Parts: sequence; structure tokens; C-alpha cells
Amino acid sequence: MSGRGAFAVQVAEALDDAGHTLLGAASPALRKGRTDDSDPMAWDRVRAWAFPRDIPWTEASELREHHIPEKADIIVAAHSHAFIGRRTRARAGVAAIGYHPSLLPLHRGRDAIRWAIRDGDKVTGGSVYHLTERTDGGPVAAQEHVIVPPDSTAESLWREHLAPLGVRLLLRVVNDLANDVRIEVPQDEKLATWEPSMDSAPLYKPELIALPGNHASTADKWALIER
Repeated sequence: MSGRGAFAVQVAEALDDAGHTLLGAASPALRKGRTDDSDPMAWDRVRAWAFPRDIPWTEASELREHHIPEKADIIVAAHSHAFIGRRTRARAGVAAIGYHPSLLPLHRGRDAIRWAIRDGDKVTGGSVYHLTERTDGGPVAAQEHVIVPPDSTAESLWREHLAPLGVRLLLRVVNDLANDVRIEVPQDEKLATWEPSMDSAPLYKPELIALPGNHASTADKWALIER
């Protein structure tokens, strides 16, 4: 599993409680604003959760295919801000899935909730989708809508509605995949919207290959432009 913070830990615990085995975890090393790696209280919650359980942990920005055990069936991205590349995804025997807090293909991008609030959306939701080279653009495996309560903030909408929905949808899709039920509904590109990050760094793509002269391939140039 790759993710960060309380949401990723909630997903990990839900999967564990349902009888699924977590073979590894990836996250940032430290919580936002912390700098002391020697202090476990400064560690990202996923890292702190994995350590006493002897679950191998990897810095999310360093996650590569060799970190994925051969017997891994599913890669789960739960609030992951590091792109999981093609070779890494290919190590999963069954699927690589992620959660996005919008009704995809609407509000693709890292600040989906903030844009939904800014745009005055009355309805939003969450989507679990299959990870592909197109950020937030893979086939949808599960999706539910949420009525946006009056006076919601991005923080309250996430905490009270979209995060709990994400835990539930990810668990549902993992259970489905474990029972050989695979749902892949292509996103309608004619309906897609993309909003830039408001104040976050671009999505880190660790498998981006630099060619001689520091020129990226055509496909990777597209990947860089996309986010």
C-alpha cells in the first residue's frame, strides 16, 4: 500500500481487519512540517503504523518495482502523492488501484476537494479507479456520490464524508478483486475536467526516464505536462 497520513492508516486497518495481508507500505518519511527523522513522533503515520508490525516500509518517492514482493496481488494507493509507474504496477498480480475524492472524470488533479468547494458544487463523491499512465484517468472500479453539506470546507468535506467513503470503497474493490470480481468502467474523456494544484508541488513521477541530453521521451513529456 502507498499513501500517507490518517486516511492511509484507516485503509490499512480496514484491509487488515477484513483478513487481507499487507506485504509492504510506502509513504513520505515525515509528517508535513517535521524535519527530525530520528524522532518517531515526526514520522508519517503510515511509517509509524508499519514499524511495530514488521511491515516493510519504503519512502514513497523511492518506490520502484523491486520493492513489490512477487506474491503481491494488489497495489492500493490511498492518498498517495507519488506516481506509481508502469513497471511498479506490473508487479501486482491482479490490479493496482487508487482512490480519488471526486466523481471521476470530474475534478482530476491533486486539489479536487478544494476545487469542488471553490466551484460551489452541490454534489461530489469518490472514485476507486485502476491506475494507469494517465493520472486519475484509469477505468473506474467503484464510485458513489455525496451531497455537499452547506457551509462545508475542504477539510470538513474530506474528514466527515470523502475519507470515510474512500475507506469503504477501497475495501469493497479489494474484496471484489479477491473474489475474482473485476469492474473497469472507462472514463468519458468528453466529460473530464482538470484543475491545477493550488499550492502543492507537481506530482512526483519516480520512473520518469531521462534520455541523453536530459530530454524526456514523447510519452513522458506528455506525462509531465499532464500534471
